Amino acid sequence: MSDTPWISDFSVRGRALKVRKTGAVIPLDRALASEAASWFGLYLAVRGKSLLNRFAPPAPAVWFAPDRPRPWYLIWAAAAWNGVRIARTPEEACASFYFEDATVARPPKPLHSRAFNYGCADISKSRVAQVFAEVFGYPLSVDPEAGLGPAVEKGEDNGVHDGRLVQLPLAPRAGRTYQRLIDNVEDGLAVDLRTPIVGGEPVVVFIKRRPVADRFANHNASVSMVRPCDVFTGDEIGKLGAFARAMGLDWGGLDVLRDRTSGRLYVVDVNKTDMGPPIALPFLDKLTAVSRMGRALRRLITEQPS
Repeated sequence: MSDTPWISDFSVRGRALKVRKTGAVIPLDRALASEAASWFGLYLAVRGKSLLNRFAPPAPAVWFAPDRPRPWYLIWAAAAWNGVRIARTPEEACASFYFEDATVARPPKPLHSRAFNYGCADISKSRVAQVFAEVFGYPLSVDPEAGLGPAVEKGEDNGVHDGRLVQLPLAPRAGRTYQRLIDNVEDGLAVDLRTPIVGGEPVVVFIKRRPVADRFANHNASVSMVRPCDVFTGDEIGKLGAFARAMGLDWGGLDVLRDRTSGRLYVVDVNKTDMGPPIALPFLDKLTAVSRMGRALRRLITEQPS
């Protein structure tokens, strides 16, 4: 994929785009056109900043394998904005990144001593739920045949947004996983705390709000950005970092929900090749997020572990 045209990442199926790697289907509609226009504005700003970076001192370079990130990935924007170069050969890089959209895959052998995400080979929903229970000490998964009441049924794959509400008990469907229904509804909107992680530390939090009827969709009614300490306690930040380390995740995004009744956090999804910043985030906040993420990325690849 590294030097192939962007369009090769997709195939057209009727009035929808299908992402070849993940199988996610994106409707070709006005919403997509509007989001593409919004994304292009950020792309131009990041491109302009990357041109200015050429007048700065030489920047570190990173080798991505098996794929190089496209411009719609958060790591591309963060790297370009902060002068981190995406290497074209392993020899010119000081660090390696495992970059693969597939939910479960075998990472290649890292070519540098500084290597990231190579331990994150499985981000299936069942793996996420298993690690979550081990780290946080309470479960996300439910037994569909023994449970009672509403629950969430999802496919195992990354990025397909195919969740649906079901009533338990029921016979489990093949290839599906079952999670408790988290009450994250405020003022009629489902609230997700999208939390990018770099080196085991949350960097920013995108508060994503959408109508309850679209709680499993990928279109947000609004998005705002806060610092992790604004929405998480110190203990919760520590556990999110421990969870990321247990997943082998050095860079990526966590989908975190807070249950309104119990106050507990639940990590319901992990993405090691997250896109962003979210389209609905105000433009200046997008630039702030990209800058913060880029600084954290640069520290990750250049600072030696203590």
